[in-house]
Amino acid sequence: MGIVNVTPDSFSDGGRFNDPGRAVEHAFTLLAEGADILDIGGESTRPGAEPVDEAEELRRVLPVIRAVRSQTKALISIDTMKAAVARAALDAGADIINDVTGLRGDAAMPRVAAKSKAGLVVMHMTGTPQTMQTQPQYDNVVTAVADYFASRLRVLQNEGIEPERIVLDPGFGFGKTLEHNLTLMRELPQLATQRPLLVGVSRKSMIARVVHSEAMEDRFWPTIALSAYAREHGARIVRVHDVRPNREALRMMEAILGGV
Repeated sequence: MGIVNVTPDSFSDGGRFNDPGRAVEHAFTLLAEGADILDIGGESTRPGAEPVDEAEELRRVLPVIRAVRSQTKALISIDTMKAAVARAALDAGADIINDVTGLRGDAAMPRVAAKSKAGLVVMHMTGTPQTMQTQPQYDNVVTAVADYFASRLRVLQNEGIEPERIVLDPGFGFGKTLEHNLTLMRELPQLATQRPLLVGVSRKSMIARVVHSEAMEDRFWPTIALSAYAREHGARIVRVHDVRPNREALRMMEAILGGV
């Protein structure tokens, strides 16, 4: 899953692809590098990010989705917490809803998902992007995330959403300390038993804390290492900024694992 941030303030590449034309160009670069899914978002969810109103988010993402859909059959994911944005994105050609709130942030989101045939990424997050990194605490982070997954699957199935449409995301960096993130990565097999896992750790600050560098370029190689590790331990989708090297790491790991 290649990341297309149509935002001025995303933590890694905010502003680089805020223009729809540049965003579309970047999307096709990611496809050329081997992306299977394009995750297009118009609202940053980095820690402390300010909310974006519905009209502005739609203004950012819809031209990009329409342009990409008109030129490719590749899977498109809309990264949004808003039901109206998800609905409009699906109408414009998106295939997947990627909701960092796990379809909890907008009461209408489960209905939008149920009425569609879209795939869904259900993520674990404590709090909101504005509050999530304010002293997050868990008795056992792995148990907390696993229980959350089980609960969301039950609730969404009761809303008429088939489990087969759902991929689960542990939400690295979303209401977790460095130790929480490392524990979740270490125990991925325990989380991969309910539904397929998506892992998104690309360029995140957990890497900076381990390598003792805030430089974004110093997060490149550790991201690749984490992608390979996650694939070996049960992840089926990795969400990344740099598609080609991460894809090559996945293919190498899959060759070792026996072509799974």
